[in-house]
Amino acid sequence: MDCPRIVSLAPSATATLSALGIEDHIVGLTSHCELERPTVGGWLNPDYDGLAGLSPDLVCTSDGLQREIRDELTDRGYTVFHHEPSRLEDVLEGFESLAAAVGLEDAGADLRRSAEDRLAAVERRVEAELADGANQPTVYCEEWSDPPMAAGNWVPDAVEAAGGLYPFVEAGERSQKLEKATIEQINPDHVVLHICGTGSQVSANRIHDREWAIDPEVHVFDDSLLNQPSPHLIRGIEQLSGRLYP
Repeated sequence: MDCPRIVSLAPSATATLSALGIEDHIVGLTSHCELERPTVGGWLNPDYDGLAGLSPDLVCTSDGLQREIRDELTDRGYTVFHHEPSRLEDVLEGFESLAAAVGLEDAGADLRRSAEDRLAAVERRVEAELADGANQPTVYCEEWSDPPMAAGNWVPDAVEAAGGLYPFVEAGERSQKLEKATIEQINPDHVVLHICGTGSQVSANRIHDREWAIDPEVHVFDDSLLNQPSPHLIRGIEQLSGRLYP
């Protein structure tokens, strides 16, 4: 099967398609994606006329926030691949399902296998650290700061995979606003700032300047490393584990 012409309206799909080795087949994307291609608007406000001019065989969307866009595209006659992961396992499954949608089942299986091998290596390293007497740290991951939002979805799974404890949001639930008292009561050892849409352009003082009675180690992560359900997430888990167990 020849790979189709693809318009990606989801950065996670763009990154996964690139990892599958077919970024040359991406003919358009949103302004939030990393490749240099014709843009068709933003993540939540695509330019349907501009998209039509690219004559895609497949359009990729992701997350519940893009459901209406998926439905509109379907009504307009496009073939749409839509993925709504909520757990780390869903993210891995998405590598295979997106690959299957473009006729690259073997490449999808390879990508998932590689991700699982990397996660297993992190798990072995964490187990060795804990067996050697390391304390398992508590981690607070903030994906939005006004108001402070504790990251949900697959991030709790990612923290656990990296060797941390995450008592803020249940895995699979949406991100949640937390009160100052809750943060102070839990008193995390580490805070990770991965603020949506900022890359890594965030100061750690965002935490230090608050009147919170906590004194964690603060890490700033590029938001794609934890917010994006793509192969970037695996790299984010590896980097987070390295921060928790340096």
